[in-house]
Amino acid sequence: MTKHKFGAAGLALAAILLCAGCSGQPLITREKGTGVGALLGAGTGAIVGAAVGHPGAGAAIGGGLGAGTGFLVGNEMQNNENENARTRRALRSQQRELSTQRAEIHRLQQANETE
Repeated sequence: MTKHKFGAAGLALAAILLCAGCSGQPLITREKGTGVGALLGAGTGAIVGAAVGHPGAGAAIGGGLGAGTGFLVGNEMQNNENENARTRRALRSQQRELSTQRAEIHRLQQANETE
């Protein structure tokens, strides 16, 4: 098997494992960022590696660097999503409390008018 065919077989195996590993619950943003970064890095690394005669090594190095960078970006995005979700929950809680207080004020005004 030539190096080119070996590299293509390795890339196909990696794609199959990636798909099989993701067959459970939907991916969170952090995982998506890592996966996209790894794929883009591997593709770019393979192109650069092919230019110097080592596409497999380029793909491996690029994939690792891309996965790391993708994780960092995805992690930051995930943290922002989590913070936004906390803020939305707090806002809903405050809106419920405000509605309760308005209803109480209205009840007290009606009770005061009937006295």
